[in-house]
Amino acid sequence: MRRSELNAFLHAAMGTMDGYRFLLPPYARWSLQQWRDDPERARYCHARQIGWEVTDFATGRYAECGLLTLCPRNGRAGVSGERPYAEKIMMVGTGQETPWHCHRKKMEDIIVRGGGDLAIELAYSADGAHREDKPVTVRVDEAEVTVAASTPLVLRPGSSILVPQGLYHRFYGTAGTGPVMVGEVSVMNDDLTDNFFLGGLGRPTPTVEDEPIRIPMWTDLKGI
Repeated sequence: MRRSELNAFLHAAMGTMDGYRFLLPPYARWSLQQWRDDPERARYCHARQIGWEVTDFATGRYAECGLLTLCPRNGRAGVSGERPYAEKIMMVGTGQETPWHCHRKKMEDIIVRGGGDLAIELAYSADGAHREDKPVTVRVDEAEVTVAASTPLVLRPGSSILVPQGLYHRFYGTAGTGPVMVGEVSVMNDDLTDNFFLGGLGRPTPTVEDEPIRIPMWTDLKGI
């Protein structure tokens, strides 16, 4: 993606969060120079993947297949004194898909915090390449629910689902309900090593720097 696109996506997301009265940590609005003025905090956040991230999952089609995330707290695996938990806030557009993936270490609650409805599909996979057809049992709003594999389960604002390790899932904003603000509460998160995608998708391609960085992502803090 181009830096101009990333800047625009982040600006729009912050406006939407403001509209939902979701208060951001002060550093979420910092410029690159403000991070440079506080290098200790920049190094701390970069090492823990704390901050903004925008990905198109290497598809080049962000509006159809992408996700914008703010991670305000996280730890590092196996390091004494680190947080064993993480939190995220995500913006999901109407029809914008986070594609089929699972986590082998992370268990997570996915929570609709505001806006529209979120559709989530679930499936088991023994080989990591093909979805199985057997029903899936999960907890939705603390009640046990069994759904057919790869069938949309719609979560409305305030609802949540517990996604265990190894369960493949994808989600997207439901048509006609507007952008969705999604929360995530989980064990320590590592997007670099614990995301396993069906179909060969993955991390975004390098950014084309066609304009200055307005709001840095956590990856932009490297080397400060």
